[in-house]
Amino acid sequence: MTELAPAPTSLPGARSASRQTAGTVRVDHDDLLRFTAEVFTAHGIPPERAKAAATALCHGDITGTTSHGLVNLTRIYLPLLTSGRARADAEPRVLADRGATVLLDGQGALGLWLAGEAMDLAVRRAAEYGIGLVSVRGGTHFGCAGPHALRAVEHDMVGVVASNCGHQRIARPPGGRVPMLGTNPLSVAAPAGENPPFLLDMSTTTVPTGKVRAAARAGDEVPEGWLADDAGAAVTDPTRFDGGEAHLTWLGGSGSAQYKGFGLALMVEVLAALVPGAGLGPSQAALAVDGAPDDNIGYLVLAIAPAALRQPGIYQREAGSLFGALLACPPVEPGGEVSYPGVPESRQAERSRRDGVPLGDGLFTELSALAGRLGVAPPAVC
Repeated sequence: MTELAPAPTSLPGARSASRQTAGTVRVDHDDLLRFTAEVFTAHGIPPERAKAAATALCHGDITGTTSHGLVNLTRIYLPLLTSGRARADAEPRVLADRGATVLLDGQGALGLWLAGEAMDLAVRRAAEYGIGLVSVRGGTHFGCAGPHALRAVEHDMVGVVASNCGHQRIARPPGGRVPMLGTNPLSVAAPAGENPPFLLDMSTTTVPTGKVRAAARAGDEVPEGWLADDAGAAVTDPTRFDGGEAHLTWLGGSGSAQYKGFGLALMVEVLAALVPGAGLGPSQAALAVDGAPDDNIGYLVLAIAPAALRQPGIYQREAGSLFGALLACPPVEPGGEVSYPGVPESRQAERSRRDGVPLGDGLFTELSALAGRLGVAPPAVC
């Protein structure tokens, strides 16, 4: 992955010590989105698409999934644009249209907005047919899968998003010596009545690469089970991953349980890449450990409209009952609570809107320096 030169250690302008807490700076939620959109616009992305890209990227910081947030702005997305691997002026092209299903060529567009536009198209088709499937090839990295799936929830629909990693190969098949697949993330988002939306957003490996690299940057060890060496022994030093001395483990753990994650990754490879004709990880080239980049990524983007299939309102009532019952489940620990995927993210997003989005000092320094280079205002500190 291409990285820019290290960020400068000083900021253009000082901020008071009272605004710093344990190495964290809180910035205004809306102004962070404004700043990020202006950065993308400065790199040639049309304004509305730049706003969509900013919303998708900042989702990570706003909801607490910082490994997939703005830390990747200068490490993944701007290098994609400046190198030409992602095209700022790309215009997706429809290759096949069968009503409820569409095959789309992303033409190398920035995945942060491309996946969202694909979901919007899927939603429009689902409103007519009850289901809408947009199969995408020619995409690039789209960050967290969750915000793209959540776009369906805004229309009272269920959203499903999955992506392979193009030709990039990160994880090994069980018992294999060379990487053959990507982390192949998938997400499902669903309305939950009056409760926070259900949002499952996961990699098919135990953790995504972003969490390993975040630990390496922080100088922290990772828990046993994230990484393993060639002999299968646990590795806790995250720097050994990019050093080629450790590899990601599959969701499910060791032994036969690892086939759960591996099987899900293969499922994503089939649905998100083999179906639309995107770049595949498993190939003869993989046997040579060629280190191919994550170009020509494929997406599965699906919207399901319960109201088109059942009497309107019934789904929402039943969803409210289902997820409400989970929240009401008695906890084991006194004072504890039972939750479901999407609730912690929703609560953190509320705090971010109210109190500001927490950014690490180092990241804020980096973003402020980037703002200075581009001539845009840095995000305002709360």
